[in-house]
Amino acid sequence: VTTDGKPKIIDIIDTTGSGDVNTATVVEPKDGEIVGLSGRMLKVPVSWTNPSGRYHIGIKNGYDFYPKALKERIQKERKEKIWDPVHRVALAEACRKQEEFDVASNCPSQANKLIKEELQSQVELLNSFEKKYSDPGPVYDCLVWHDGETWRACIDSNEAGDLSKSTVLRNYKEAQEYGSFGTAEMLNYSVNIYDDGNLLSIVTSGGAHGTHVASIAAGHFPEEPERNGVAPGAQVLSIKIGDTRLSTMETGTGLIRAMIEVINQKCDLVNYSYGEATHWPNSGRICEVISEAVWKHNIIYVSSAGNNGPCLSTVGCPGGTTSSVIGVGAYVSPDMMVAEYSLREKLPANQYTWSSRGPSADGALGVSISAPGGAIASVPNWTLRGTQLMNGTSMSSPNACGGIALVLSGLKANNVNYTVHSVRRALENTAVKADNIEVFAQGHGIIQVDKAYDYLVQNTSFANKLGFTVTVGNNRGIYLRDPVQVAAPSDHGVGIEPVFPENTENSEKISLQLHLALTSNSSWVQCPSHLELMNQCRHINIRVDPRGLREGLHYTEVCGYDIASPNAGPLFRVPITAVIAAKVSESSHYDLAFTDVHFKPGQIRRHFIDVPEGATWSEVTVCSCSSEVSAKFVLHAVQLVKQQAYRSHEFYKFCSLPEKGTLTEAFPVLGGKTIEFCIARWWASLSDVNIDYTVSFHGIACTSQLNIHASEGINRFDVQSSLKYEDLAPCITLKSWVQTLRPLSAKTKPLGSRDVLPNNRQLYEMILTYNFHQPKSGEVTPSCPLLCELLYESEFDSQLWIIFDQNKRQMGSGDAYPHQYSLKLEKGDYTIRLQIRHEQISDLERLKDLPFIVSHRLSNTLSLDIHENHSLALLGKKKSSNLTLPPKYNQPFFVTSLPDDKIPKGAGPGCYLVGSLTLSKTELGKKAGQSAAKRQGKFKKDVIPVHYYLIPPPTKTKNGSKDKEKDSEKEKDLKEEFTEALRDLKIQWMTKLDSSDIYNELKETYPNYLPLYVARLHQLDAEKERMKRLNEIVEAANAVISHIDQTSLAVYIAMKTDHRPDAATIKNDMDKQKSTLVDALCRKGCALADHLLHTEDEDGAISSDIGGREEEGESSLDSLTETFWETTKWTDLFDNKVLTFAYKHALVNKMYGRGLKFATKLVEEKPTKENWKNCIQLMKLLGWTHCASFTENWLPIMYPPDYCVF
Repeated sequence: VTTDGKPKIIDIIDTTGSGDVNTATVVEPKDGEIVGLSGRMLKVPVSWTNPSGRYHIGIKNGYDFYPKALKERIQKERKEKIWDPVHRVALAEACRKQEEFDVASNCPSQANKLIKEELQSQVELLNSFEKKYSDPGPVYDCLVWHDGETWRACIDSNEAGDLSKSTVLRNYKEAQEYGSFGTAEMLNYSVNIYDDGNLLSIVTSGGAHGTHVASIAAGHFPEEPERNGVAPGAQVLSIKIGDTRLSTMETGTGLIRAMIEVINQKCDLVNYSYGEATHWPNSGRICEVISEAVWKHNIIYVSSAGNNGPCLSTVGCPGGTTSSVIGVGAYVSPDMMVAEYSLREKLPANQYTWSSRGPSADGALGVSISAPGGAIASVPNWTLRGTQLMNGTSMSSPNACGGIALVLSGLKANNVNYTVHSVRRALENTAVKADNIEVFAQGHGIIQVDKAYDYLVQNTSFANKLGFTVTVGNNRGIYLRDPVQVAAPSDHGVGIEPVFPENTENSEKISLQLHLALTSNSSWVQCPSHLELMNQCRHINIRVDPRGLREGLHYTEVCGYDIASPNAGPLFRVPITAVIAAKVSESSHYDLAFTDVHFKPGQIRRHFIDVPEGATWSEVTVCSCSSEVSAKFVLHAVQLVKQQAYRSHEFYKFCSLPEKGTLTEAFPVLGGKTIEFCIARWWASLSDVNIDYTVSFHGIACTSQLNIHASEGINRFDVQSSLKYEDLAPCITLKSWVQTLRPLSAKTKPLGSRDVLPNNRQLYEMILTYNFHQPKSGEVTPSCPLLCELLYESEFDSQLWIIFDQNKRQMGSGDAYPHQYSLKLEKGDYTIRLQIRHEQISDLERLKDLPFIVSHRLSNTLSLDIHENHSLALLGKKKSSNLTLPPKYNQPFFVTSLPDDKIPKGAGPGCYLVGSLTLSKTELGKKAGQSAAKRQGKFKKDVIPVHYYLIPPPTKTKNGSKDKEKDSEKEKDLKEEFTEALRDLKIQWMTKLDSSDIYNELKETYPNYLPLYVARLHQLDAEKERMKRLNEIVEAANAVISHIDQTSLAVYIAMKTDHRPDAATIKNDMDKQKSTLVDALCRKGCALADHLLHTEDEDGAISSDIGGREEEGESSLDSLTETFWETTKWTDLFDNKVLTFAYKHALVNKMYGRGLKFATKLVEEKPTKENWKNCIQLMKLLGWTHCASFTENWLPIMYPPDYCVF
């Protein structure tokens, strides 16, 4: 509850879809029971009210929505408690039996051989089950029904079928009801029911982060007030936007649905402790919807600025890049250091080293205000702890948000009107600037709740309720960073336009007349002194003259004050940033050296360097001068490129520098652009330290991407050493092959009630379906090139792909950042379903043929041969080795095509191989040229990528013997040909007709024609009434066997080499004969085994003691045994064709270990539900119930009723 007794959490909603269960299957109970989709029998309590008598049922695997840390804990506990104790006993027992048999048996007979094999199989299987152990997790049956008044849901959380022991819930909003999954899990959940009962959403936390954040902002503990959050009286609408399927990554679907809920539930404030780097700020569908909520519905949106500092321009989206959002940086006070982090001494207040810095790429300040960025606060029960220390701008944002809630609470209590604009202005104009923290880190300063409240009470003028849009062309500030921008003075047209709160009266818009004074406190910026502003965009000219500014970073603002109330602070600000970069020259060998530099804890030194033209990588060496202090440092470098996120050209390394220690790092750079190299002492690294460090530049220039087409044979690329002598050792490594796919179908439809924006703007989805074949087990990375790497900035609401196997089992999923969602797949056929969402159906229709790619990682990388001249490449002679290139020298290289036998299986025209070209011989140069995962782990990039495009494979010559066959065919006369064709046609039709007439007729005419007997055998073995015709199958098999000359076949197989001219034809014929013989033996064996198993079942049912039946059984058993040993003469029992017979033979002999071995092999070859059930039956017969129950739990996961919902 809140401090005034209202429910603390008014609703809990999962907007991602990760907890959704398809409950469209409707059933009615029989005798008070329902068969759940798991196969379990569910008992419906008589106390339930359901006037219609109909129940919607669904199924959900617990691990699909358990938080990752909980899933790992439960998997460990289940193995230790449920599996290990029973499995150890079973394995010990099997080993003991095997040992006893080995000691007792001393006569090698056929029977003993099989018993030994049986006992050996049991031990092998148990060991293999231990190795392959995989926990399917809990599988929950879900029921939804209408009780006449409202929808209710019940989840069989005990997996026992007794629903009277499970919790019945309504939508959380109706009565704040929730349940819990077991005492081991301690995972609380609530539900929401949509689409007239056809969709159930199970809502659980995706991690501990959201609970911690909510606790900081609004936690309330009446019994322990010291644990309260900042605003304990605030109510909370809890919205999950991190998709559990994507390791709790935020999605466009989650965010846009969340904003719809925020608007519909009339929230005052949003806290958003999430964000990503964005390629272009302040745009994209998600940002549009956020801005609509802020500007049109007066909802204040507070967000984390990001944890990607200390370099400049590392603010995340939306916190630091969206005009409508208040971005919060993370500050750490001396008291926090002692109380939360247990530091030995108090250090001065500081910004955390990792807190993201502005300005945003378009010149806006980026960080609005700062707040404490660490807290010990509540976390969910499933973590098995009550509180936890976490830090990040994720923590500073709710701290500020809670503070703003206090301000709003006071304003509402005293009937003071406010707008999002007036509140933001109050926060920024009253924040306290910390002396030693730069503006890009702290923004306007540390939030002051009391002063912000007083400001709003005192400044109630109409002007203060307005917002102002500041535009400099397409930018929101002036940001001069590259050398060409600061070489001379520049003029900038700045547009200033008032933004009125929604529903402002037209008369107020007409009467707006502001007299504004413009000021700048820097001599290098000139601006007008006055501006008259009315309801239109007015332009002013600002001149920036950076000449004469010292090297480094400079920031100022042009502020606009209302002359009527100058003490209220600026109404708007125009942020201006200028960077004067250091130059490196040939005379200094393109090095910059800094000696004996003093660092206090948390101190940051920034170096802006004009990277020399032609430079491709930089090397940084850091040496400690202090003999008593080991220190933690962050090395961070960023280059900004238009319309590319900062992470595209970012290097980050957190490192410990021991006493008198040295470390060297290398990273790629772009020539001709300013780089910021930042060396920062970690904020909590105690004691002062002195260090030397050097930044040096190297350059081996080449094309930015190498595209090789296999048809060209030889490809040339040129390399130049740009700056110094460089050692070359060019090497092309291909790491994966890429398969391009086109959709088989594209279906568009309107989404449900959760997906309607204000003013009834319906959102639509398009689902595209792709199929592909995985030629062998390996790692794949699916992605949609047109849309990937875009999230907040995307013009589409969202994208989400899910990959399924042939049985519709979900194998994995992914969205905007493909490198995060690689997965391992076994050989087989797969389906990818891609969902794209948008408000305009016409924009979706444009994507109906959208290409999709699947990148297959090569198990062994491939290399292309590189030569120093064309002749050597053409003749495939001496390959290029090492060479040294003097400055400004050029060297061509020639690459030859990949041999055809090296092309990966499954790859062909339309596919291409992907890899990288490294040029430097030195280890550091190589390191800088290889893909480096950024600290977010989302972006991997080769400095020089290589694409190798494939062509059709060479045509293989047909076997020579075929031509001879054609010649002999010509010699046959037409009459003979007709007779044979008629015979074959009759055989073909014989298998389709029920009667035996054609067979008998053909048998008389062609008594020795083997294919006739084979066709008859296959016909009988495939009949529906097969069990009634087992004896006929045995006879038919015997007929086939008798028509094969086994002696000559055995003689042929024993031959080592065959020198006859028609050896190939003979081999072909003999292989066919052997295959036919094995097939007939197996079919015969299966029929005999089925007969015995069937008789056994009947004997079990009717215990009639008939001697005749026993004799018949014995003769069948003898015949089966004979057939079995005969088969082993010709082939291996694990041959695919023999597996079924081997399995049935073991079953008849009650050798369940051998049977299970064959059954598991059958499952590998053909993973059908039926084959799995056979394995389960054998596990039970062996007494291995633990194996059986785990495998049974896998079935509903492996064979779901339909594709899972998006």
